[in-house]
Amino acid sequence: MSTKTKASELKLDYKNTFLIGFGFFASSLAWSVYNANVPLILDKYVSSTFLLGIIMAIDNIFAVIFQPLFGALSDKTVTKRGRRLPYILVGIPICAILFNFIPWTKSLYALMGLVIIFNFIMSTWRSPVIALMPDVTPSPLRSKANGVINLMGGVGGVLAFLVGGILLDIGGMKAPFMFCSIVMIVAWLLLYFFVHEPIIMCKEERIKLEQKEKIEELSDKKSINKSLLCILLAIFFWFVGYNAIETYFTLYATNVLNITPGIASITLTFFSLALVIGAIPAGIIGTKLGRKKTIITGLIGIILIFSVQIMINDINIIRVLLALAGFFWACVNINSLPMVLEIAKSSRIGKYTGYYYFFSASAAIISPPLFGLIHDFTNNYSHLFVYSVIAFILALICISMAKHGEAVIIQDEITKEIEEFDN
Repeated sequence: MSTKTKASELKLDYKNTFLIGFGFFASSLAWSVYNANVPLILDKYVSSTFLLGIIMAIDNIFAVIFQPLFGALSDKTVTKRGRRLPYILVGIPICAILFNFIPWTKSLYALMGLVIIFNFIMSTWRSPVIALMPDVTPSPLRSKANGVINLMGGVGGVLAFLVGGILLDIGGMKAPFMFCSIVMIVAWLLLYFFVHEPIIMCKEERIKLEQKEKIEELSDKKSINKSLLCILLAIFFWFVGYNAIETYFTLYATNVLNITPGIASITLTFFSLALVIGAIPAGIIGTKLGRKKTIITGLIGIILIFSVQIMINDINIIRVLLALAGFFWACVNINSLPMVLEIAKSSRIGKYTGYYYFFSASAAIISPPLFGLIHDFTNNYSHLFVYSVIAFILALICISMAKHGEAVIIQDEITKEIEEFDN
Protein backbone atom coordinates (compact mmCIF):
# COMPACT_ATOMS: atom_id res chain seq x y z
CA MET A 1 0.00 0.00 0.00
CA SER A 2 1.33 3.43 -0.89
CA THR A 3 2.41 6.09 1.56
CA LYS A 4 -0.33 8.39 0.34
CA THR A 5 -3.01 5.76 0.90
CA LYS A 6 -1.73 4.99 4.37
CA ALA A 7 -1.68 8.68 5.27
CA SER A 8 -5.26 9.03 4.09
CA GLU A 9 -6.27 6.15 6.37
CA LEU A 10 -5.15 8.00 9.50
CA LYS A 11 -8.11 8.66 11.77
CA LEU A 12 -8.41 11.53 14.20
CA ASP A 13 -9.05 10.48 17.79
CA TYR A 14 -12.10 12.71 18.25
CA LYS A 15 -12.65 11.69 21.88
CA ASN A 16 -9.12 12.66 22.90
CA THR A 17 -9.26 15.85 20.82
CA PHE A 18 -12.54 16.92 22.43
CA LEU A 19 -11.01 16.28 25.87
CA ILE A 20 -7.97 18.40 24.97
CA GLY A 21 -10.41 21.04 23.70
CA PHE A 22 -11.72 21.65 27.22
CA GLY A 23 -8.62 23.76 27.82
CA PHE A 24 -9.50 26.13 24.98
CA PHE A 25 -13.17 25.87 26.00
CA ALA A 26 -12.28 27.17 29.49
CA SER A 27 -10.18 29.98 28.01
CA SER A 28 -12.88 31.09 25.54
CA LEU A 29 -15.60 30.96 28.19
CA ALA A 30 -13.55 33.11 30.57
CA TRP A 31 -12.64 35.71 27.93
CA SER A 32 -16.21 35.98 26.67
CA VAL A 33 -17.59 36.60 30.18
CA TYR A 34 -14.66 38.94 30.88
CA ASN A 35 -15.14 41.05 27.74
CA ALA A 36 -18.91 41.24 28.16
CA ASN A 37 -19.01 42.18 31.85
CA VAL A 38 -15.76 43.78 33.02
CA PRO A 39 -16.49 47.00 31.04
CA LEU A 40 -19.76 47.27 32.98
CA ILE A 41 -17.85 47.01 36.27
CA LEU A 42 -15.17 49.45 35.11
CA ASP A 43 -17.82 51.95 34.08
CA LYS A 44 -18.55 52.57 37.77
CA TYR A 45 -14.97 53.74 38.35
CA VAL A 46 -13.73 55.08 34.99
CA SER A 47 -15.39 57.98 33.18
CA SER A 48 -13.00 58.03 30.20
CA THR A 49 -13.92 55.62 27.39
CA PHE A 50 -10.33 55.83 26.13
CA LEU A 51 -8.97 54.72 29.53
CA LEU A 52 -11.55 51.94 29.71
CA GLY A 53 -10.38 50.77 26.29
CA ILE A 54 -6.75 50.75 27.43
CA ILE A 55 -7.65 48.62 30.46
CA MET A 56 -9.63 46.21 28.28
CA ALA A 57 -6.59 45.89 25.97
CA ILE A 58 -4.43 44.50 28.81
CA ASP A 59 -5.20 40.92 27.77
CA ASN A 60 -3.85 41.53 24.25
CA ILE A 61 -0.84 43.45 25.57
CA PHE A 62 -0.01 40.56 27.90
CA ALA A 63 -0.58 38.13 25.01
CA VAL A 64 2.03 39.94 22.91
CA ILE A 65 4.56 40.04 25.77
CA PHE A 66 4.09 36.80 27.70
CA GLN A 67 2.47 34.17 25.47
CA PRO A 68 5.51 33.67 23.19
CA LEU A 69 7.68 33.51 26.33
CA PHE A 70 5.62 30.85 28.09
CA GLY A 71 5.05 28.97 24.85
CA ALA A 72 8.82 28.69 24.38
CA LEU A 73 9.28 27.85 28.07
CA SER A 74 6.79 24.99 27.81
CA ASP A 75 8.85 23.54 24.91
CA LYS A 76 11.72 23.03 27.35
CA THR A 77 9.63 21.77 30.27
CA VAL A 78 10.05 18.12 31.24
CA THR A 79 7.70 16.65 33.86
CA LYS A 80 5.76 13.45 34.49
CA ARG A 81 2.64 15.23 33.18
CA GLY A 82 4.38 16.35 29.99
CA ARG A 83 5.37 19.75 28.59
CA ARG A 84 2.05 21.62 28.41
CA LEU A 85 -0.22 20.14 31.09
CA PRO A 86 1.72 21.54 34.08
CA TYR A 87 0.99 25.11 32.91
CA ILE A 88 -2.64 24.29 32.14
CA LEU A 89 -3.34 22.34 35.33
CA VAL A 90 -1.82 25.06 37.53
CA GLY A 91 -3.15 28.03 35.54
CA ILE A 92 -6.84 27.11 35.14
CA PRO A 93 -7.75 26.71 38.85
CA ILE A 94 -5.88 29.89 39.83
CA CYS A 95 -7.68 31.82 37.09
CA ALA A 96 -11.03 30.32 38.11
CA ILE A 97 -10.56 31.51 41.71
CA LEU A 98 -9.35 34.99 40.70
CA PHE A 99 -12.14 35.34 38.15
CA ASN A 100 -14.85 34.63 40.72
CA PHE A 101 -13.67 37.55 42.88
CA ILE A 102 -13.60 40.22 40.13
CA PRO A 103 -17.23 41.41 40.66
CA TRP A 104 -16.72 41.43 44.46
CA THR A 105 -14.13 44.22 44.36
CA LYS A 106 -15.07 47.49 46.08
CA SER A 107 -12.47 49.84 44.60
CA LEU A 108 -10.71 50.53 41.31
CA TYR A 109 -7.36 49.58 42.87
CA ALA A 110 -8.64 46.17 43.97
CA LEU A 111 -10.30 45.60 40.59
CA MET A 112 -7.16 46.57 38.67
CA GLY A 113 -5.01 44.34 40.88
CA LEU A 114 -7.24 41.33 40.18
CA VAL A 115 -7.51 42.13 36.46
CA ILE A 116 -3.73 42.42 36.04
CA ILE A 117 -2.98 39.21 37.97
CA PHE A 118 -5.77 37.34 36.17
CA ASN A 119 -4.51 38.46 32.75
CA PHE A 120 -0.95 37.50 33.60
CA ILE A 121 -1.88 33.99 34.81
CA MET A 122 -4.07 33.50 31.72
CA SER A 123 -1.11 34.41 29.50
CA THR A 124 1.00 31.66 31.12
CA TRP A 125 -1.20 28.81 29.86
CA ARG A 126 -2.88 30.10 26.68
CA SER A 127 0.03 29.08 24.40
CA PRO A 128 0.56 25.70 26.12
CA VAL A 129 -3.16 24.86 25.88
CA ILE A 130 -3.11 25.46 22.11
CA ALA A 131 0.28 23.75 21.64
CA LEU A 132 -1.10 20.61 23.30
CA MET A 133 -3.19 19.78 20.21
CA PRO A 134 -0.30 19.58 17.70
CA ASP A 135 1.79 17.78 20.31
CA VAL A 136 -0.64 14.86 20.35
CA THR A 137 -1.93 15.01 16.75
CA PRO A 138 -0.07 13.76 13.63
CA SER A 139 0.57 16.55 11.13
CA PRO A 140 -1.98 15.53 8.43
CA LEU A 141 -4.81 15.57 10.98
CA ARG A 142 -4.13 18.95 12.58
CA SER A 143 -6.64 20.94 10.51
CA LYS A 144 -9.40 18.53 11.56
CA ALA A 145 -8.21 18.65 15.17
CA ASN A 146 -8.03 22.44 15.14
CA GLY A 147 -11.62 22.47 13.88
CA VAL A 148 -12.67 20.44 16.92
CA ILE A 149 -10.68 22.69 19.27
CA ASN A 150 -12.25 25.83 17.80
CA LEU A 151 -15.70 24.26 18.01
CA MET A 152 -15.09 23.77 21.73
CA GLY A 153 -13.98 27.39 22.00
CA GLY A 154 -17.10 28.51 20.14
CA VAL A 155 -19.33 26.53 22.49
CA GLY A 156 -17.58 28.26 25.40
CA GLY A 157 -18.36 31.64 23.87
CA VAL A 158 -22.01 30.74 23.23
CA LEU A 159 -22.39 29.50 26.83
CA ALA A 160 -20.89 32.75 28.10
CA PHE A 161 -23.36 34.92 26.19
CA LEU A 162 -26.50 32.78 26.55
CA VAL A 163 -26.20 31.32 30.06
CA GLY A 164 -24.08 34.22 31.32
CA GLY A 165 -26.61 36.74 30.00
CA ILE A 166 -29.53 34.94 31.64
CA LEU A 167 -27.66 34.65 34.95
CA LEU A 168 -26.74 38.34 34.80
CA ASP A 169 -30.42 39.30 34.63
CA ILE A 170 -31.46 36.83 37.33
CA GLY A 171 -28.60 36.92 39.83
CA GLY A 172 -26.74 40.15 39.11
CA MET A 173 -23.10 40.73 38.12
CA LYS A 174 -21.64 38.04 40.41
CA ALA A 175 -23.66 35.18 38.88
CA PRO A 176 -21.97 34.87 35.43
CA PHE A 177 -18.50 35.07 37.03
CA MET A 178 -19.38 32.32 39.51
CA PHE A 179 -20.86 30.19 36.70
CA CYS A 180 -17.72 30.64 34.63
CA SER A 181 -15.45 29.72 37.55
CA ILE A 182 -17.41 26.53 38.24
CA VAL A 183 -17.34 25.46 34.58
CA MET A 184 -13.59 26.19 34.42
CA ILE A 185 -13.03 23.87 37.39
CA VAL A 186 -15.11 21.15 35.69
CA ALA A 187 -12.99 21.55 32.53
CA TRP A 188 -9.85 21.38 34.69
CA LEU A 189 -11.04 18.10 36.28
CA LEU A 190 -11.63 16.56 32.85
CA LEU A 191 -8.15 17.58 31.72
CA TYR A 192 -6.55 16.37 34.94
CA PHE A 193 -8.10 12.90 34.92
CA PHE A 194 -8.52 12.08 31.23
CA VAL A 195 -5.69 13.78 29.29
CA HIS A 196 -2.37 11.96 29.62
CA GLU A 197 0.18 13.88 27.62
CA PRO A 198 3.39 11.80 28.16
CA ILE A 199 2.10 8.60 26.53
CA ILE A 200 0.94 10.36 23.39
CA MET A 201 3.99 12.61 23.38
CA CYS A 202 6.33 9.62 23.19
CA LYS A 203 4.56 8.46 20.04
CA GLU A 204 4.59 11.90 18.45
CA GLU A 205 8.23 12.54 19.31
CA ARG A 206 9.26 9.28 17.60
CA ILE A 207 7.36 10.33 14.48
CA LYS A 208 8.93 13.79 14.48
CA LEU A 209 12.45 12.46 14.94
CA GLU A 210 12.07 10.11 11.96
CA GLN A 211 10.61 12.88 9.81
CA LYS A 212 13.34 15.38 10.67
CA GLU A 213 15.99 14.34 8.12
CA LYS A 214 13.47 14.06 5.30
CA ILE A 215 12.04 17.52 6.03
CA GLU A 216 15.51 19.09 6.16
CA GLU A 217 16.44 17.45 2.84
CA LEU A 218 13.32 18.74 1.11
CA SER A 219 13.29 22.20 2.66
CA ASP A 220 15.51 25.21 2.34
CA LYS A 221 15.88 27.16 5.60
CA LYS A 222 15.75 30.58 3.93
CA SER A 223 12.60 29.61 2.03
CA ILE A 224 11.01 28.28 5.23
CA ASN A 225 11.73 31.50 7.12
CA LYS A 226 10.24 33.54 4.27
CA SER A 227 7.13 31.35 4.29
CA LEU A 228 6.79 31.70 8.05
CA LEU A 229 7.00 35.50 7.80
CA CYS A 230 4.42 35.54 4.98
CA ILE A 231 2.02 33.37 6.99
CA LEU A 232 2.44 35.46 10.15
CA LEU A 233 1.92 38.72 8.23
CA ALA A 234 -1.19 37.20 6.63
CA ILE A 235 -2.46 36.30 10.11
CA PHE A 236 -1.82 39.86 11.26
CA PHE A 237 -3.68 41.42 8.32
CA TRP A 238 -6.72 39.15 8.42
CA PHE A 239 -7.08 39.76 12.15
CA VAL A 240 -6.81 43.50 11.45
CA GLY A 241 -9.84 43.10 9.18
CA TYR A 242 -11.68 40.79 11.57
CA ASN A 243 -11.12 42.83 14.74
CA ALA A 244 -12.40 46.02 13.11
CA ILE A 245 -15.69 44.29 12.22
CA GLU A 246 -15.95 42.68 15.66
CA THR A 247 -15.35 46.00 17.45
CA TYR A 248 -17.29 48.46 15.31
CA PHE A 249 -20.09 46.50 13.63
CA THR A 250 -22.69 47.58 16.21
CA LEU A 251 -21.78 51.24 15.67
CA TYR A 252 -21.76 50.71 11.89
CA ALA A 253 -25.19 49.07 12.02
CA THR A 254 -26.77 51.73 14.23
CA ASN A 255 -25.31 54.68 12.30
CA VAL A 256 -25.36 53.41 8.71
CA LEU A 257 -28.17 50.82 8.70
CA ASN A 258 -30.27 52.71 11.28
CA ILE A 259 -31.09 49.67 13.41
CA THR A 260 -31.05 49.27 17.19
CA PRO A 261 -27.96 47.99 19.05
CA GLY A 262 -29.89 44.85 20.02
CA ILE A 263 -30.76 43.99 16.43
CA ALA A 264 -27.17 44.80 15.41
CA SER A 265 -25.85 42.36 18.03
CA ILE A 266 -28.26 39.65 16.86
CA THR A 267 -27.18 40.28 13.27
CA LEU A 268 -23.50 39.80 14.10
CA THR A 269 -24.41 36.51 15.81
CA PHE A 270 -25.07 35.05 12.34
CA PHE A 271 -21.34 35.43 11.62
CA SER A 272 -20.32 33.88 14.96
CA LEU A 273 -22.69 30.90 14.70
CA ALA A 274 -21.54 30.15 11.15
CA LEU A 275 -17.95 30.20 12.43
CA VAL A 276 -18.79 27.67 15.16
CA ILE A 277 -20.85 25.42 12.89
CA GLY A 278 -18.24 25.60 10.13
CA ALA A 279 -15.24 24.82 12.37
CA ILE A 280 -15.10 21.04 11.85
CA PRO A 281 -16.11 21.14 8.12
CA ALA A 282 -13.40 23.78 7.54
CA GLY A 283 -10.83 21.45 9.10
CA ILE A 284 -11.99 18.55 6.92
CA ILE A 285 -11.83 20.73 3.79
CA GLY A 286 -8.33 21.88 4.77
CA THR A 287 -7.24 18.25 5.15
CA LYS A 288 -8.60 17.22 1.75
CA LEU A 289 -8.03 20.36 -0.35
CA GLY A 290 -4.86 21.61 1.38
CA ARG A 291 -4.47 24.31 4.01
CA LYS A 292 -3.23 27.10 1.76
CA LYS A 293 -5.90 26.55 -0.92
CA THR A 294 -8.61 26.46 1.75
CA ILE A 295 -7.35 29.69 3.33
CA ILE A 296 -7.11 31.43 -0.06
CA THR A 297 -10.65 30.29 -0.91
CA GLY A 298 -11.85 31.63 2.44
CA LEU A 299 -10.13 34.99 1.96
CA ILE A 300 -11.51 35.42 -1.57
CA GLY A 301 -14.98 34.55 -0.26
CA ILE A 302 -14.74 37.14 2.54
CA ILE A 303 -13.39 39.83 0.19
CA LEU A 304 -16.23 39.28 -2.29
CA ILE A 305 -18.93 39.17 0.41
CA PHE A 306 -17.71 42.26 2.26
CA SER A 307 -17.32 44.11 -1.06
CA VAL A 308 -20.97 43.38 -1.87
CA GLN A 309 -22.06 44.18 1.68
CA ILE A 310 -20.78 47.76 1.33
CA MET A 311 -23.66 48.38 -1.09
CA ILE A 312 -26.40 46.49 0.83
CA ASN A 313 -28.76 48.00 3.41
CA ASP A 314 -31.33 45.20 3.72
CA ILE A 315 -30.76 43.60 7.13
CA ASN A 316 -31.97 40.13 6.05
CA ILE A 317 -29.57 40.04 3.10
CA ILE A 318 -26.77 41.26 5.38
CA ARG A 319 -27.46 38.41 7.81
CA VAL A 320 -27.17 35.87 4.99
CA LEU A 321 -23.93 37.49 3.81
CA LEU A 322 -22.51 37.49 7.36
CA ALA A 323 -23.36 33.81 7.77
CA LEU A 324 -21.51 33.01 4.53
CA ALA A 325 -18.60 35.19 5.63
CA GLY A 326 -18.53 33.35 8.97
CA PHE A 327 -18.05 30.03 7.19
CA PHE A 328 -15.32 31.44 4.94
CA TRP A 329 -13.66 32.90 8.06
CA ALA A 330 -13.70 29.40 9.58
CA CYS A 331 -11.83 28.15 6.48
CA VAL A 332 -9.17 30.80 7.12
CA ASN A 333 -8.95 30.64 10.90
CA ILE A 334 -9.03 26.86 11.38
CA ASN A 335 -6.20 26.15 8.92
CA SER A 336 -3.83 29.00 9.80
CA LEU A 337 -2.36 27.68 13.07
CA PRO A 338 -1.58 24.24 11.55
CA MET A 339 0.36 26.02 8.77
CA VAL A 340 2.49 27.86 11.32
CA LEU A 341 3.08 24.73 13.38
CA GLU A 342 4.01 22.67 10.32
CA ILE A 343 7.09 24.85 9.96
CA ALA A 344 8.02 24.38 13.63
CA LYS A 345 10.15 21.48 14.82
CA SER A 346 8.54 19.39 17.57
CA SER A 347 10.80 21.04 20.13
CA ARG A 348 9.50 24.51 19.20
CA ILE A 349 5.73 24.06 18.89
CA GLY A 350 5.02 26.17 21.98
CA LYS A 351 7.31 28.93 20.73
CA TYR A 352 5.64 29.04 17.31
CA THR A 353 2.20 28.99 18.94
CA GLY A 354 3.40 32.09 20.76
CA TYR A 355 4.36 33.66 17.41
CA TYR A 356 0.84 33.02 16.15
CA TYR A 357 -0.68 34.78 19.15
CA PHE A 358 1.87 37.60 18.99
CA PHE A 359 0.71 38.56 15.50
CA SER A 360 -3.01 37.98 16.12
CA ALA A 361 -2.93 39.90 19.43
CA SER A 362 -0.92 42.71 17.83
CA ALA A 363 -3.70 43.08 15.27
CA ALA A 364 -6.26 43.22 18.08
CA ILE A 365 -4.28 46.03 19.72
CA ILE A 366 -3.63 48.05 16.55
CA SER A 367 -6.78 47.65 14.44
CA PRO A 368 -9.55 49.17 16.65
CA PRO A 369 -7.71 52.46 17.33
CA LEU A 370 -6.50 52.59 13.70
CA PHE A 371 -10.03 52.46 12.33
CA GLY A 372 -11.11 54.78 15.15
CA LEU A 373 -8.58 57.30 13.85
CA ILE A 374 -9.93 56.90 10.31
CA HIS A 375 -13.44 57.47 11.63
CA ASP A 376 -12.34 60.61 13.48
CA PHE A 377 -11.12 62.06 10.18
CA THR A 378 -14.07 60.93 8.05
CA ASN A 379 -16.85 60.91 10.69
CA ASN A 380 -18.40 58.04 8.73
CA TYR A 381 -18.76 54.38 9.74
CA SER A 382 -19.59 53.34 6.17
CA HIS A 383 -15.84 52.93 5.55
CA LEU A 384 -15.70 49.97 7.98
CA PHE A 385 -16.07 47.24 5.37
CA VAL A 386 -13.77 49.07 2.92
CA TYR A 387 -11.10 49.08 5.65
CA SER A 388 -11.71 45.38 6.33
CA VAL A 389 -11.60 44.41 2.65
CA ILE A 390 -8.23 46.17 2.22
CA ALA A 391 -6.84 44.25 5.22
CA PHE A 392 -8.08 40.91 3.84
CA ILE A 393 -6.60 41.69 0.40
CA LEU A 394 -3.21 42.32 2.05
CA ALA A 395 -3.61 39.01 3.89
CA LEU A 396 -4.38 37.25 0.59
CA ILE A 397 -1.23 38.67 -0.99
CA CYS A 398 0.91 37.51 1.95
CA ILE A 399 -0.49 33.98 2.20
CA SER A 400 -0.17 33.53 -1.59
CA MET A 401 3.61 33.98 -1.24
CA ALA A 402 3.97 31.23 1.40
CA LYS A 403 5.59 28.08 -0.01
CA HIS A 404 5.50 25.91 3.12
CA GLY A 405 2.96 24.91 5.74
CA GLU A 406 1.17 21.94 4.21
CA ALA A 407 1.07 18.60 6.02
CA VAL A 408 4.11 16.38 5.46
CA ILE A 409 3.24 12.97 4.06
CA ILE A 410 4.14 10.38 6.66
CA GLN A 411 6.40 7.47 5.72
CA ASP A 412 5.00 3.92 5.54
CA GLU A 413 6.93 2.78 8.59
CA ILE A 414 5.83 5.71 10.72
CA THR A 415 2.21 5.28 9.66
CA LYS A 416 2.39 1.62 10.64
CA GLU A 417 3.72 2.62 14.06
CA ILE A 418 0.77 4.96 14.61
CA GLU A 419 -1.71 2.26 13.62
CA GLU A 420 -0.06 -0.28 15.93
CA PHE A 421 -0.05 2.21 18.80
CA ASP A 422 -3.73 3.11 18.31
CA ASN A 423 -4.70 -0.54 18.17
